[in-house]
Amino acid sequence: MKIQNPVLPGFNSDPSMIRVDDTYYIATSTFEWFPGVRIHASQDLVHWNLVTNVLDRVELLDMKGNPSSGGIWAPDLSYHDGKFWLIYTDVKITDGSFKDMKNYLTTAEKIDGPWSDPIFVNGVGFDASLFHDENGKKYLVQQTWDHREYRHPFNGITLTEFDVKTMQLMPATARTIWEGTPVKLVEGPHIYQINGQYYLFAAEGGTIFTHQEVVARSNNLDANSFQTEPDGPFLTNFDTPSTYLQKQGHGSLVNTPGGEWYYASLTARPWNHATESATDPRGWSTLGRETSIQKVEWDAQGWPRVVGGHGGTTFVDAPKDAIETKAPTDHSQHDEFTENHLDLNWNTLRVPFTDKMGSVGQGSLQLIGQGSLANPYDLSLIARRWQAFYFDATTKVKFTPYSYQAMAGLTNYYNHSHWSWIFITKNDAGQSVIEVAENKGGLRNGQYTSYLQDAAIVIPENTEYVWFKSQNRKTYYTYQYSFDGENWFDTGVKLDAAILSDDYVVQEYGGFFTGAYIGLAAVDYAGYHSTATFDFFDYQELGDVQVAPDQYTFAASEERQFD
Repeated sequence: MKIQNPVLPGFNSDPSMIRVDDTYYIATSTFEWFPGVRIHASQDLVHWNLVTNVLDRVELLDMKGNPSSGGIWAPDLSYHDGKFWLIYTDVKITDGSFKDMKNYLTTAEKIDGPWSDPIFVNGVGFDASLFHDENGKKYLVQQTWDHREYRHPFNGITLTEFDVKTMQLMPATARTIWEGTPVKLVEGPHIYQINGQYYLFAAEGGTIFTHQEVVARSNNLDANSFQTEPDGPFLTNFDTPSTYLQKQGHGSLVNTPGGEWYYASLTARPWNHATESATDPRGWSTLGRETSIQKVEWDAQGWPRVVGGHGGTTFVDAPKDAIETKAPTDHSQHDEFTENHLDLNWNTLRVPFTDKMGSVGQGSLQLIGQGSLANPYDLSLIARRWQAFYFDATTKVKFTPYSYQAMAGLTNYYNHSHWSWIFITKNDAGQSVIEVAENKGGLRNGQYTSYLQDAAIVIPENTEYVWFKSQNRKTYYTYQYSFDGENWFDTGVKLDAAILSDDYVVQEYGGFFTGAYIGLAAVDYAGYHSTATFDFFDYQELGDVQVAPDQYTFAASEERQFD
């Protein structure tokens, strides 16, 4: 078998990978999307299944009002003392000199819970991980935040002993064990105890195209005791601009039962418009930061090296002792809303799906209109990740708006300031109409554009349902509509997909860590709670991601695709 990267396509970043017996688990960041922390499982490192979302209740996570790309940063999953331990960070500020983060700990005997009520740990810095020393001690390892304008904000890696009796940190034991390299922006630390030495893996360079993973080691955990790996970095694509995988870095190490080693890291697959340079801009990562896995070997001096070079490869040999895992061939989804709960693939923003947003079950989803798609407090939206460059998404909606302030439809969404949608609303003549609108950069909360305006499509009288479709074609996407589900009409609006990418958003906003979503939404900012009924949602990938190693297409080769 071959591992084909990325193993977790679409927004699945900052992977924390562990092995418990013969099963591997990966926990990934979720930022402002609820529930928090996705867990995937595999027994071969090739095929992965989404098995649970950990932070699925308000007691564990309440992000109401959090900024876009705040919330859950870089969770750390570990297994020790017969149970799973999860450290997670809730970041309350993304722009400016402060982050105001809170680190929490929750535990469970089984991966699917129940997970314990959270224990507040500290707010020293984000990307915290829990190290279980062979001598029985436990330590919190974390990036350290410094708000002072005359210091670099990423102020080294701090180690603090954790008292398992009180389940609290011992602040007097805190010390900086490594300050990083001149690349700066040191974060995402994990410590491993291997052959009698402590190995520290950490990310640097920022989670953009300068990203990298660096390794340091020490015989002890004293202050400033770690020495950096020579001939590094361990993993980066900064100097491999043409490779299919980019931005690799932040991640974690695991060994197999047979003694092989693998490293899971975030990655991205940018593309370029035909009119752009292949290197500047390096590209647009509309699928966000994904997860890749590289094989690791150890050199004669005991340093880890990525097999194939520090740029990594798209296809990687699976473990010799891999147990083949059954998993879907792609991430297509068809939902007729028959269950009284949302599918694992659905997310809401900041808070769980409640009666205030609507209801689900018995063949329909009801969304009660609340705030606009720019609202970080009250928003009726459910959405799922883009997990392929080419897909179609379709829905069927019934909605009777009373004015232009009431809207419901299908949205492609990145954050509060970067999104578009096709929706039903009412024009000034009192007619129900179809409009297409986009919100994109230029202002703090984006610049809103109505594309059809006075030419909005009038819905025929006595029409009960309208069907909407989004056709996504890597560099662009379009919206279609139908009044019978069979005869489709194009709106004539062609939108640039780059606007829904990390790389576009970073130009204007400090939080750029998620990826594009497709979803369903209802808005009634006048406060009259207009309700939309969705009969189904269908997301069908068009086959560009899953390609056998002996059947290379350009989209799955070692070279980037420049459209």
